[in-house]
Amino acid sequence: MQESLKLCKSWSSEEDDAGYLDVAVSEVKHPPPELSPMPEGLTSHQVVRRHILGSIIQSERSYLESLRRILQEYHRPLMEADPRILSPRKIRPIFYRIREITQCHSMFQIALASRVAEWDSTEKIGDLFVASFSKSMVLDVYSDYVNNFTNAMALIKKACMSKPAFLDFLKKKQASSVDRITLYGLMVKPIQRFPQFILLLQDMLKNTPKGHVDRLPLQLALTELEVLAEKLNEQKRVADQIAETQQLARSVSDRLLSKQLNSEQGSLVLCETLIETVYGERGQVLKSKERKVFLFDDVLICANINVKGPPDISSLVPVGPKYTIKWSAPLLQVQVVEVGQEGSQSKDTLFQQSGAKRPSGRAILGPPRLYQELQELQHDLSVVEEVTLLVGTLEGTYQNLNTTVAQDWCLALQRLIRIKEEQIQSANKCRLRLQVPGRPDKSGRPVSFMVVFNTPNPLSKISWVNRLHLAKIALREENSPGWLCGEDEGKTTAPFWYPLLACHINIHFCLLKLEAALHNPVHCALLGFSAASTSLPQGYLWVAGGAEGSQGQIEIFSLNRPIPRAVKSLQVDSPVRCLEYVPLPSPTDEVESGVHKTPSAIGSNICVGLDDGRVLVYGSVDTAAQCLLTLHNPEGCPVLCLKHSSRFLFAGLRNGTMMVYGRNNSDDLWDPESRRCVSLGTEPVRTLLVLDDSVWASCGNSVTVMEISSFNKQKFEVHPDPLVSVAHMACAGGGVWMAFSEGSSIRLFHTETLELLQEINISTRSTLQNTGQKSMRVTSLLICQGLLWVGTAQGLIITLPVSKLEGIPKITGKGMISLNAHCGPVDFLAATTSSLSPELLKRDSVGDSPDSACGVEDRSDNSSQESLQPSSSYQGEGRGKGRGVLLQYKLRSTSGLPGRPLTALGDEASDSSLESLEHSVEDGSIYELSDDPEMWVRGRTCERDGGRRDRVISAAVISGGKGFRRLKEGAAAGTRTSGEGLENILMVWQLPLTV
Repeated sequence: MQESLKLCKSWSSEEDDAGYLDVAVSEVKHPPPELSPMPEGLTSHQVVRRHILGSIIQSERSYLESLRRILQEYHRPLMEADPRILSPRKIRPIFYRIREITQCHSMFQIALASRVAEWDSTEKIGDLFVASFSKSMVLDVYSDYVNNFTNAMALIKKACMSKPAFLDFLKKKQASSVDRITLYGLMVKPIQRFPQFILLLQDMLKNTPKGHVDRLPLQLALTELEVLAEKLNEQKRVADQIAETQQLARSVSDRLLSKQLNSEQGSLVLCETLIETVYGERGQVLKSKERKVFLFDDVLICANINVKGPPDISSLVPVGPKYTIKWSAPLLQVQVVEVGQEGSQSKDTLFQQSGAKRPSGRAILGPPRLYQELQELQHDLSVVEEVTLLVGTLEGTYQNLNTTVAQDWCLALQRLIRIKEEQIQSANKCRLRLQVPGRPDKSGRPVSFMVVFNTPNPLSKISWVNRLHLAKIALREENSPGWLCGEDEGKTTAPFWYPLLACHINIHFCLLKLEAALHNPVHCALLGFSAASTSLPQGYLWVAGGAEGSQGQIEIFSLNRPIPRAVKSLQVDSPVRCLEYVPLPSPTDEVESGVHKTPSAIGSNICVGLDDGRVLVYGSVDTAAQCLLTLHNPEGCPVLCLKHSSRFLFAGLRNGTMMVYGRNNSDDLWDPESRRCVSLGTEPVRTLLVLDDSVWASCGNSVTVMEISSFNKQKFEVHPDPLVSVAHMACAGGGVWMAFSEGSSIRLFHTETLELLQEINISTRSTLQNTGQKSMRVTSLLICQGLLWVGTAQGLIITLPVSKLEGIPKITGKGMISLNAHCGPVDFLAATTSSLSPELLKRDSVGDSPDSACGVEDRSDNSSQESLQPSSSYQGEGRGKGRGVLLQYKLRSTSGLPGRPLTALGDEASDSSLESLEHSVEDGSIYELSDDPEMWVRGRTCERDGGRRDRVISAAVISGGKGFRRLKEGAAAGTRTSGEGLENILMVWQLPLTV
């Protein structure tokens, strides 16, 4: 192979490519890779893997050909042109690093050809990707190319406008090419290359069975490629952000704002082209125009979009628009206003963007023309209903004037009303209303104006509402800054792109130690469109603990608002050691287990492990959190950890035993009689982890992997010191991270081969630690949204980036340290995630307040969805004080509008094909009233999504421990780590919605 390479060193200082070798590969000696004919007798997986390998070969051949076309058809002719079209000084920056990228992939193609030639005997390719693309040189050349890409496109655009010969050259090259692809189309391919590799290797991994020699190498390859792709994507995002901000800054006449945009302080959070619409007094559209809206970390800017440039240039290379600032406003003074929320806004004088003073009526803030037409239809329906009653009083019989015809008129109007409602829903889902401060009037009164933007789709509106909300949180003192980045030698990070501390709250009960927390997800159908975009993940947070020899306590918090609120407290006879949320079994789980049951009324449940050996099973919060079942173990040994699979509940005990409970065939609860005892050793079983078909159980310095189907066990040692125990485990992708009872190291093991893949000492990641302190000890571990969260005995919280794909969750950076910490050990880290289902996108944002949706007024400051009631409260209408009632309600998209609601006349009118969903009664919806009659909660369990892939994910991380403290940048963490005498504190970090 060495003889076939022609190596020559380029010493040109102008190209700045010292250290790279110019490699010319001879296709005669090294032909491109080619698969041999498919042999007989292959399995289905082998056949699919060969097809995927063929796609890799073809994809790489096409990519390498595109790179060579750039050099041979554009770079070389421009350099050799006589007379000169462009000077070499301008040509080199345009094609910067293309030659080096071509060299990397030429070498990769040689290795790929060698591997393809022996494919039928080895069937291994993952290690080739690791060896080829984990080198620092690959990241360096691609990083240089990505960072220069925006500049290269700007140079091409400028040259096209100033050099007609260059523009003519590009046109001729495109016209003469077979595929008529532009230079831009060729040069964007390196940016798209690694996402293409990831998709191909994901398909390859899905068709690689467990135990295959290529499975671990493929997972490691996916990890390396994802790390590379994420770094390049981030660099591209930053480069685009800088270019966009500079383009905007050129159009700013305000010197202060221009200086702010050009400084490093301003960070672009989101920018998008939206349609601004202005309505007249009667709801007619006065004007509608595209605007570019920029959300920075502290200011919102709206700009006019000017003409983009000559069409002949735009067809060859993207030509960025020029902007003219229309208005800008401090972010903290901008409010999102939804229909039904106008009364809660400030009472400033309200103007429309056109400058005309406008009333603050409910109808005028929506799509006014549609509302007006809806009101007219409702009026006509009322008239026709009255006519129908009068027709029914006629004494004679007439062919075209009878009750049947009149009822048909009613049905026709109802259909028209339904269509109009759907139009209003669609408009509201894509309508972003912002109240923006303006200049004070002559008397000095504050004046604000309403701006209405149409977003491209509902997801865009959700993203804007969420980003506006989080950007305001990022401006708070605790998030300015919130994290210290280990990679930047003490530099703080931009606040918005990392977890934001939304709040920290006291737990008002006297527990000496917090033990556990979990998220009980409950999708609330009454939580409105924008409320779901800004609130924490929907559901409830259970926090539990206790002290030796005392009672235990559970505090339940509602998460359906931006700040958690305590809604119920449960007392138990023994300290709580662990919690486990058990959702309803999915239909897929029942099919796999061979059990088909009728739907259970019990719903999801929460298992509570106690110090006296019992496991209490509680119903979900929305069914009043009553205790449904108690499980015992023979020796009364403390339950230290709980996990569940679709068929079993696993309980780790202090005596080294794991109890296994099966499901009851008659319902979805656990069967006490099915108890099985699995001995793992003599040390306590401190942590459990359930994977697809196995359960991992720690015992001392070893972990036992037990197959769930057969109960076969395999034990392996994870720490050399027999006095050290495995205390925490967290899984993502194909790896399990473990933390130990002593020491500051965490270790990553492969889920299939059980190999040790990585070890990290977290004490070296903390620049806030005093040199006189002992080494850190890990007290909690969590993986959420591509971050490994590590809580320490010193109260510090560290996040480390890990892979998010099917690869291995290796740590890929130095991570960050939170400047918000506890005063004592971090007792737990809990993830709360929920999905905004597609049904939310089909639901109107009118009535965003849950109180207005059902006509129940909540005059207190409490959430109308957060009160809880003992289980006896809904057992009948006539029992007790009558607090358990069945409320029939109607959910109307037009509930706040004037006019009579629709009525169903006769059987035909109530047919589901004719009746609007917003006007239908939801059967069997129980609302449990508490002692305060102004508070209510929906009493129906949340159905599982059944495998549907939701598009919007909300996530937050909650830590628990003694006290709260704010660390100073560059200062030591301090020596106070006991937290004695301090209150228990919850810290809540909110992450941006994944849209």
